Amino acid sequence: MKILLVIGTGSFIGGIFRYLLSQLIHTKFPSSLPYGTLVVNILGCFFIGLIFALSERINLPQEWRLFLATGLIGGFTTFSAFSNETVTLIRDGQFWYATVYITASVLFGLFATFLGFTIIKLTSTLN
Repeated sequence: MKILLVIGTGSFIGGIFRYLLSQLIHTKFPSSLPYGTLVVNILGCFFIGLIFALSERINLPQEWRLFLATGLIGGFTTFSAFSNETVTLIRDGQFWYATVYITASVLFGLFATFLGFTIIKLTSTLN
């Protein structure tokens, strides 16, 4: 239960940071391109890289690693988790799995999003 509270607290804080930063960027740089999300995703990838490298160097306790990486950065952006897992596969020499993971995540993710929109659109036209 303690681990869930640690992760949940980090997620709560990370989600708030994501919203505030995205809104700030959107108001400063209005555009059709979602710059806020782009910046959040890139920052999240940078921070998760720092956290995992630091945890290897100083033996960061599991609770702190879960709070920072899974909670805070995971709440900030799940793209960072995808990026970290891909880098881990590449570092481990698992290039085939990294390629499959990248391709499947992007293609199936886009397809699933499109499918979700389509299902709702179709069901709303039935009413």
